[in-house]
Amino acid sequence: MLDDDRIPRDPPTPDVPTRLRRAGAGGVATVEKTLAVLEVVADRGGATAKEVSEVLGFPLPTTYRLLQVLVGCDYLVHLRARQRFELGYKLARLGVSLHRQVGVPVPVRQRIAKLHETLGTASYFAVYRGSDVVVAHVADCATHPRITPLNFGFHEAGHATAFGKILLAAMSREDAAEYLDTHGTERLTSTTITDRDELEHHLAEVSRRGVAWEREEFVPTKACAAVAVHDASGAVMGAVAISTPDREVDRRRAAEVEHALRSAANEISRWLRTG
Repeated sequence: MLDDDRIPRDPPTPDVPTRLRRAGAGGVATVEKTLAVLEVVADRGGATAKEVSEVLGFPLPTTYRLLQVLVGCDYLVHLRARQRFELGYKLARLGVSLHRQVGVPVPVRQRIAKLHETLGTASYFAVYRGSDVVVAHVADCATHPRITPLNFGFHEAGHATAFGKILLAAMSREDAAEYLDTHGTERLTSTTITDRDELEHHLAEVSRRGVAWEREEFVPTKACAAVAVHDASGAVMGAVAISTPDREVDRRRAAEVEHALRSAANEISRWLRTG
């Protein structure tokens, strides 16, 4: 329910060293360390062994060993003249494979583009893979840009994003509790809902109304809204969403956004049912 002219108020994963401390010792920790090295190189657009070592707190010999493993598997390349490591070509193949699995059909892309043009907002189509939210397609422009940071997959921010709230609201109470136990409710902004009881009440309202809003819970100054997309069985398989400057969302604009989102979500759901 809307109180006054505002709607209930919407990344990161734990930093790499934090995740490594959680991993413990043994083979799993080695895999985590290797992947952490890969992430640092990716995040920095390339890095020297010394830079990776300093970021992760690994001894330099350990860092070199992990880097060489990744080079040997073609996940990294070593630019010897510059003493830097950069992403390898095998990652492109993985990216192509992932995008093929979550590929967005042309009619869905067109409908998201229409939503973008109709509302004058960045518009999104997200799909759910297990308990992860994957942003599969975005329609935006220089005037109405997408939210940043916007990772391809959200992991730790489900409680603070409109996409994630739709997913959580569709879960059973037990599954939602397990998700939040695993991922936590990190405070990303001053308005992020972190109290579990308050969040549970909020998700019940999302389920009742069929639309999720967040107001500066994920990124300051931004508001997001989402409506569920259903597959042929009727299960929630994703969401249609928009983001816009929070200051532009009054009661009238909220109603306009919700109407457009419901229309787009219904059309996409029908298309997915009939193909």
